[in-house]
Amino acid sequence: MLDRLVLASNNAKKAAELAALLAPLGITVVPQSDFDVPEADEPHPTFVENALAKARHAAMLTGLPAIADDSGLCVTVLGGAPGVMSARYAGEPRSDARNNALLLERLAGEHDRHAYFYSVVVLVRHADDPRPLIADGEWHGEILETPRGEGGFGYDPLFHIPELEQTAAELDPPLKNTLSHRGAAMRHLLQRLQSGEV
Repeated sequence: MLDRLVLASNNAKKAAELAALLAPLGITVVPQSDFDVPEADEPHPTFVENALAKARHAAMLTGLPAIADDSGLCVTVLGGAPGVMSARYAGEPRSDARNNALLLERLAGEHDRHAYFYSVVVLVRHADDPRPLIADGEWHGEILETPRGEGGFGYDPLFHIPELEQTAAELDPPLKNTLSHRGAAMRHLLQRLQSGEV
């Protein structure tokens, strides 16, 4: 059984979310920044290809098993955009505020504001793993016209969950982990880990 994984991300909030989800299995998550691993390129058009590239990159440079996710917001009326470009929607340098502003600009006047967060999580035992573990999840909601809430990151202040009457940024972190796309993907991955697939 694995007891230590490198997280192929330098996002501290993402590291905290994944660490909390994996802690019950006795798995410690170490961010790649602890090993001075730079961010991997994400040139691919799909979430799964980008997650796999990130996991292989971290595993190759650390010699340890690695876990990576690629996730983003897909807005129906925008044909799935921002999609894999979610973090860089408004260009470089990355800015949640500018990404949110651009999304609101592109949705101006639109009545269909349905959207979903999508996450794929990839775990590789080593850089050349021929059978990576892959799991995914979705979280459906709608995009508000103005942001609400102080928590979360990215598009969370705009992502409204109608049945809860709250945005992702207004949710308590444990509840967000239970409901979110990343939480769903991680639960699928945990089921596979618990069944002894590693």
